[in-house]
Amino acid sequence: MVMPLVILVMLGLLFVAERVRPAWVQRAEENFLALLLATMTLVSFTQVIARYGFNTGWGGALEFTRILFAWMILFGMSYGIKNSSHLGVDALIHLFPKSVFKTAALFGAVCGILYGVVLLSADWLQFFGANTKGGALVYWTKFYNAGIGLDDLRYPVWFQEMFGQQERVQRWVAYLMLPLGLALFAYRCVQATVQIWRGERGMIVASHEAEDLVAENKIVMKD
Repeated sequence: MVMPLVILVMLGLLFVAERVRPAWVQRAEENFLALLLATMTLVSFTQVIARYGFNTGWGGALEFTRILFAWMILFGMSYGIKNSSHLGVDALIHLFPKSVFKTAALFGAVCGILYGVVLLSADWLQFFGANTKGGALVYWTKFYNAGIGLDDLRYPVWFQEMFGQQERVQRWVAYLMLPLGLALFAYRCVQATVQIWRGERGMIVASHEAEDLVAENKIVMKD
């Protein structure tokens, strides 16, 4: 019950924060993604220098960058929904009448909600007779209870001595973004669904990106 409570608190705080300081939330998300990307770049760069320049290196660097990359993807999914950054094929549904188009857009947004919720936990589908169970919450909880460490990534010695931690970083720490990222993704899809219903946005994905780019560069192409 630890993670579901954390998720509910996180989404509640996010809901309040976006109504009080929406610009602050936007900057925080952008800075977090930038931090993940910058850290991956820095670690990879220093590893190359260490390996080829000094014949040494950090044994957990590859595992660390792989985890950061997964965090960036899982967190970036919700950020992309919020800012309509995900690319989609919308040529067909734009041929529909306005009412049918809105229905199709709502259907896509609801599918996004179901995608996030099912991956978060599929146990509730048993209510409809489906033989499903598990999900990110169950997966993360198993590692949290087991306390198994990662293969190569280890805590610094000073951290082990100060907090009495085991040598290797626990897998539940590395996999924390899995349930949190999927919960954020489902939450953003709910927001997008409401916005489409109210007419505040057209679709859950970016619309006519190629046409917009052509329109913006008409003068350049003429020259």
